[in-house]
Amino acid sequence: MMVDTIRIKNFIDGEWVTEANEKTLPLYNPSTGEKIGEVPVASQATVEAAVKSSHDAFLKWRKVPIGKRVGYLFSLREAMKNNLEALAESIAIDQAKHISEARGEVQRVIEIVEMSCNAPSLLQGEMLDQIADGINGRVTRLPLGVFCGIAPFNFPALVFGWFIPFAIAAGNTFVFKPSMESPLFMQKMAQLLNDIGLPKGVVNIVYGEREVAETWYQMPEVVGVCLVGSSPTAKSIAEACGRVGKKTMLLGGAKNYLVALEDAQMDLLINNIVQSGYGSAGQRCLASSIIAVMPDLYDEVIERLTEATKNIVVGDAMNDDVFMGPVISAQAKQRIENFIQSGIDAGARLVLDGRNPEIPEANKNGYFVGPTIFADVTPCMEIVQEEIFGPVLSVMKIQDMDDALDLIRKQSTGNGACLFTQNMYLAEKFMNEADVGMVGINVGVCAPHPYMPFGGIKDSLIGNNKVQGKDGFDFFTQNKVSTIRVAPPQSLTAEQSKGGEQKVAESAGKGNVRSCIAS
Repeated sequence: MMVDTIRIKNFIDGEWVTEANEKTLPLYNPSTGEKIGEVPVASQATVEAAVKSSHDAFLKWRKVPIGKRVGYLFSLREAMKNNLEALAESIAIDQAKHISEARGEVQRVIEIVEMSCNAPSLLQGEMLDQIADGINGRVTRLPLGVFCGIAPFNFPALVFGWFIPFAIAAGNTFVFKPSMESPLFMQKMAQLLNDIGLPKGVVNIVYGEREVAETWYQMPEVVGVCLVGSSPTAKSIAEACGRVGKKTMLLGGAKNYLVALEDAQMDLLINNIVQSGYGSAGQRCLASSIIAVMPDLYDEVIERLTEATKNIVVGDAMNDDVFMGPVISAQAKQRIENFIQSGIDAGARLVLDGRNPEIPEANKNGYFVGPTIFADVTPCMEIVQEEIFGPVLSVMKIQDMDDALDLIRKQSTGNGACLFTQNMYLAEKFMNEADVGMVGINVGVCAPHPYMPFGGIKDSLIGNNKVQGKDGFDFFTQNKVSTIRVAPPQSLTAEQSKGGEQKVAESAGKGNVRSCIAS
């Protein structure tokens, strides 16, 4: 079926911008492999124009009363609720996340926007009376300026929510670079931002490749850069921003364990493994891709997981009867299939092969990898060490929970880990000792709710700045400390003034102590 070609545009200063002789890259529908549009590769001049627009807007936006700034976010929430299905469809078309999951992603972003509306409470400063005689201290939380952010292909809506509502509620402005593979969501969001009357330049959108970030590093108007992406990319940005003194919020890669002890509830366990490992076709940073199981459960878990997985319907992301859509691109499909071959070559037992799944004729050119299960895997195998970012599960035996904790500790990444047990002592031990940033107990995806911080440790989070919740506001603000003398006005005679000068001179004599703070 032929569709009208979609022309993605940059969004700068409230206007859709197309460059003369613009370079573009093709946009595909992963469910069909069909080219559906073109995405611009912004020139340096366009990137600079976006930053300058946001800087000019910041000078006004930071002075807008916080209640009015939050009012725009309330309006955005309503606009997103009224357009939820259209926003979800935009994700299901170019990112090819199944439509039911796309709806869930948009709903989560609406909840995050709601959380950001708490800004008047969460941005309050501090006041301390009488830090010295007649002197008070005050801490004020203020915006910094223009922030820039980069989104991955797999969560075009969620990453918008992690960055932009918090940044602009705090009084900053933002330049956003969506993924070139899933740009449609932000095209619709830009229109909603215009519809609610958000001042021009508060949010600008540019498309391009790594040269976009390289331009940001050079511009003094940019105060910080945010990323959700791979760990190597996060480290590269941290290094570049560190050289020029810019703040960073950088979430990297992951490889997550799901641990099942002897007392795990089997039905709950299998359902959560399926949802976690095959939801979004395995293309999410909290997918549980290593299933670590006690020996007494091992054979039963493999048998029941295989049976449940065989019932998974793979197909077009817009089909409500489908459970799992395609992966993002032909390159991703090839990469995942190479990992499957790597597991075979390493000696793992291929229980279920997801290569060449059965799909409808209309989707034969799509980028599909079916659910895949490996058994008898060992920690040294590539399929256990590397983030596959696809629907591939590796089931291994562990001797006890300490064995699993040791495996988790040895990883370079530390995003999330889940434990299935009814033993609350062991659950508490796992929460305390699992060397990750996010833990789940009897849940397969340990994603925190919007009012709590989201982020890993080790190579999963470069730096200390996590997204959403109060942590989101902490990153997008700076503290200013004021020391204030509070004294009644008085008129001094010339003689009184002279006497005061004499006292100051005398206090400088030998043996006296002068405070290093105001006194």
